[in-house]
Amino acid sequence: MTTIGFVGSGNMAEALIRGIISAGLYAPENVFVSDVRTQRLAELADKYEVVPAESNAELAAKVRTVVLSVKPQVMAEALDSIKDAITDEKLVISIAAGIKVEQIAAALGDVAIVRVMPNTPALIAEGASGLYANKKAQPLLENALSIVSAVGRVAVVEEEELIDAITAVSGSGPAYFFLLMEAMTKAAVDLGLPPDVAASLVLQTARGAGLLAVEADENNESPAVLRRKVTSPGGTTEAALKVFAARGFEKLVADALTAARDRSKELSA
Repeated sequence: MTTIGFVGSGNMAEALIRGIISAGLYAPENVFVSDVRTQRLAELADKYEVVPAESNAELAAKVRTVVLSVKPQVMAEALDSIKDAITDEKLVISIAAGIKVEQIAAALGDVAIVRVMPNTPALIAEGASGLYANKKAQPLLENALSIVSAVGRVAVVEEEELIDAITAVSGSGPAYFFLLMEAMTKAAVDLGLPPDVAASLVLQTARGAGLLAVEADENNESPAVLRRKVTSPGGTTEAALKVFAARGFEKLVADALTAARDRSKELSA
């Protein structure tokens, strides 16, 4: 894989830089970064010993893998700035939300393009990302997977339109859990617990439940199995779950994810 460059140096780009260097995939001197913010480039160079590039074009000319990590609204400008430096042997990875492969190909030509939908836990190397590779990128799929896997788990989809579903599930997903945590904390305070105690208990419960679910998955136990294990007949958990069921919790979640998927489609149109 030798060299990689990041066009744009936001939080997600930094997460990937940290991940690939920590994993030993790339040496810092083979990681290039470009951005209009020179102070940000200096910060990343100081922090990770990566190499700032004078321009997007210079970066694209130097590396084998180009990661497009700019905001969607400036993607057209970024693509225009690198188009003359993109050749057949290069791999282009986009982590910009809502930008389709065909839009990138229209600017860069018939080259190897991978589209990735990451999520914010990638910032702590616990991401859940979705990945789609066009036909030209198939021989380079393992390279792309190793890069994205440096910040968490990756699911590969064969149809690009499924990226919209991934956006609804894992892309937006952290916010759903945060919302539940907010609601549980407020309810705990209403039940009489001090705010700091309520927040601490909810945070640790969320952490513990997540870790337990991950461990159980390694033993082929689903969240449904864990739920049944903690739900004693006639007990407190069953009383709470009956309220969730009566208020249509599953349908509410399904409707919410569908709305997120549909909005993702609209934004990609």
